[in-house]
Amino acid sequence: MKNKVYIETYGCQMNIADSELVMGILNNVGYDVTRDVHDADVILLNTCSIRENAEQRIHGRLGNLKTFKNKNPNTVIGILGCMAERLRSELVHEKSIVDLVVGPDEYRRLPELIDVVYAGEKGLGVKLSRTETYDDIIPYREDGLQAWISVMRGCDKFCTFCVVPFTRGRERSRSLSSIVDEVKHLSGRGFREITLLGQNVNSYRDEGMDFADLLDSCAKVDPLMRIRFTTSHPQDLSDKLLETIAAHKNLCNYIHLPVQSGSDRILKLMNRTYTVEHYLNLIEKARKIIPGVSFSTDIIAGFPTETWEDHLGTLDVMNKVKYDGAYMFKYSPREGTKSYKMGDDVSEEAKTKRLQEIIDLQQKHSLELNELMINKTEEVLVEGTSKKSTEFLSGRTDTNKVVIFPRSEGIEEGDYVSVKISKVTSATLFGETVAITNKREVPVQAAVQSA
Repeated sequence: MKNKVYIETYGCQMNIADSELVMGILNNVGYDVTRDVHDADVILLNTCSIRENAEQRIHGRLGNLKTFKNKNPNTVIGILGCMAERLRSELVHEKSIVDLVVGPDEYRRLPELIDVVYAGEKGLGVKLSRTETYDDIIPYREDGLQAWISVMRGCDKFCTFCVVPFTRGRERSRSLSSIVDEVKHLSGRGFREITLLGQNVNSYRDEGMDFADLLDSCAKVDPLMRIRFTTSHPQDLSDKLLETIAAHKNLCNYIHLPVQSGSDRILKLMNRTYTVEHYLNLIEKARKIIPGVSFSTDIIAGFPTETWEDHLGTLDVMNKVKYDGAYMFKYSPREGTKSYKMGDDVSEEAKTKRLQEIIDLQQKHSLELNELMINKTEEVLVEGTSKKSTEFLSGRTDTNKVVIFPRSEGIEEGDYVSVKISKVTSATLFGETVAITNKREVPVQAAVQSA
């Protein structure tokens, strides 16, 4: 009987992609993948270290997993990803239930390290690499609509609040040809949307080709496959990239462009390497080149030394841009980063108040932008049944807006449909189906696998 592996994924889309990579590696050497933790011989937690709360969740989950270890001492429990890299000595000690700690660049060694655990030792693999891209590994993916493809690993920006360069290493890109081959493979399996992932995709390079070249090559694989990407750094967002997005209908008119703060002083302390003026000029340029483009962003409230005036600068940028969506957080000091040494001098009360103002303003903007969609017809990729009612379907526009509409005969997951918007909230559009614009053709092999 084959051993079974169960993986829980925490954090960003890059961790989702890494979990699929890990499952591919283990599946290739004979492990079966299970969705039932009670059925697993190996339990792996793929972790995130971006914020303190993410790490606390893992510590809490390890407490829950003691039950599995007590019932079956042979169960292998492992920590993967950024937290493994950052807290390896804390995680692996004699009394810990953690048997295995593997960082993002050592996943190839997982089968070997699991064998080490079965031999009675702790498995430890946390070296960072300047070359590892997992170019030749085929991730384990169940059939579906959406897939995430890591096109590069690591980051060279060294923002003062960020642990990524220390947990994921320096930038290195996969070959363009290997990424395009993966897109072709996914298209052949009936996938309808892919997201290209990198800590800063704009830094992608492969033998003279840049991220715009990669996007162009991927877009040409399948005109009916939507392509998204994340994350962009404002310093490296080129005119060529914007023009490439405008040139292809299946490159989504949606850019995630983190601003972090609306204060030049704070941006400098963050080592973000751009000014507010530069950022706003980028937004204006993108809107001229790509009609209808939507933006989302990241914002940190309460960075060290942030004043009320700095906070007002952030609100001012939000008012000028009017983002469709935002990921908004209170500053979380991470040991080992430069900002950690600056001291966490903004009070919790001030952070909470500022964050709430940011959230309230973003919800206002999201609602205003969505209200402009009323009576317009949008092309929607059907993603499945609405979470709130089986009588409704849910999908997404290419600008990343969620749309809810009545279930109709003949409409299935993966179809493109035209939906006329009739009402909205700050987070969701609601409407009626006008027509099916393109039916999804599921390959026979994929249909059999899903049955």
